[in-house]
Amino acid sequence: MSVITRFAPSPTGRLHVGNIRTALHNFLFARKHGGRFLLRIDDTDRERSREEFVDAIRDDLAWMGLTAGSEVRQSERFDLYEREFERLKAAGRVYACYETPEELELRRKVLLGRGLPPVYERNTADSLLPDDRQPHWRFKLDHDRPIEWTDLIRGQQRFDAKLLSDPVVRREDGSWLYLLPSVIDDVDLGITHIVRGEDHVTNSAAQIQMFEALGAKPPQFAHEALLVASEGKLSKRLGSYGAEHLREEGVEPMAMLSLLARIGTSQPVEPIASLDELASDFDFAHFGRAPAHFDPHDVELLNARLLHRLDFSAVKSRLPAEAAEEDWLLLRPNLERLSDFEPWFGVLKGDVDVPELAHDERLLMRDAASVADGLDWNVEPWRALTGELKASSGKKGRELFHPLRLALTGRESGPEMAGLVARMGKDRAIQRLRAAAKR
Repeated sequence: MSVITRFAPSPTGRLHVGNIRTALHNFLFARKHGGRFLLRIDDTDRERSREEFVDAIRDDLAWMGLTAGSEVRQSERFDLYEREFERLKAAGRVYACYETPEELELRRKVLLGRGLPPVYERNTADSLLPDDRQPHWRFKLDHDRPIEWTDLIRGQQRFDAKLLSDPVVRREDGSWLYLLPSVIDDVDLGITHIVRGEDHVTNSAAQIQMFEALGAKPPQFAHEALLVASEGKLSKRLGSYGAEHLREEGVEPMAMLSLLARIGTSQPVEPIASLDELASDFDFAHFGRAPAHFDPHDVELLNARLLHRLDFSAVKSRLPAEAAEEDWLLLRPNLERLSDFEPWFGVLKGDVDVPELAHDERLLMRDAASVADGLDWNVEPWRALTGELKASSGKKGRELFHPLRLALTGRESGPEMAGLVARMGKDRAIQRLRAAAKR
């Protein structure tokens, strides 16, 4: 079994959330069934296909762990396309057309004005051919046969070929549109499954006849519902939320992938730590037909929940070298990004800004330093410290705990103080309390 994901290099050079989702589903399907996941770079458009954009695609996929077993580039396969094109031309399945875009648009408006579908009308055999124009080329659909297949998500599909326009497969300048080269690639590479958005359903119908015209069995298709956001369909042309934004924000790739693997399915959306775990229960039977609503805030929530579950071994290489497992277990419940760890680690092991306290709070910190000096720091020091201060000062609640937190951490809020105080050590705690008492 082989599945393929395709990317056309874009001027942004980065993957947006929609094509990340499609690549992920191709990858998970291949991983679950022991198949090959292939990457095809659609770089026939030389103006758009600069090498740095291709490198950015590879970089984004590697960051997410979506490693392809092999890669092909369409710009290196022109000889194959030319050979198969000539074979289809000899069989009468591709033909030359000479209409200008303006003529086609006028004809489309006429048909719509008559209440007819705007389907391309083939010229008759005796039509005059202009001498001053280069032709573009269309694939000739077989109008006498309905196009049918069983979609892995949408179920039974049926198209009347007469209601489809013969698709353009080659431009006047000889450059390729993606429909025919993609089919030629899929035949040559032995692709068995294709996962794509439902906006490609009509293209798939036309491509099924292309497979058959080339003497090949069409692959199985899975057309998934589109992602939508508050402003409507997500589009890479609109610079939608994607890999570059995620990386800049310090989001774990598995937070995004966990959401995209389950959104629009009957399965619960929850943080999953590995691609293998995501692949183990990946099944198109779980996918619905309704548009999948995407909210970037959900990624942020999943990112925090994922961090709260990660073992120290999973993050050790990205933490300060001095950080220990005890530090990670103490701080991870308070993290939204992994980058939040280092400032909190500094609270444990470094210096904090001495806060400005009111006069009575400074007196309380002086007493707290004295009490801390006499405590056994190995036996619940926070509980012992606050217990003695409560008894001697009569303070409780926020009046007691808030100035102590400010003095010891320099923060208004954060992890539980019991763990922080024990982990920062007696000497550091006393030093901070004395410093706060002198402000």
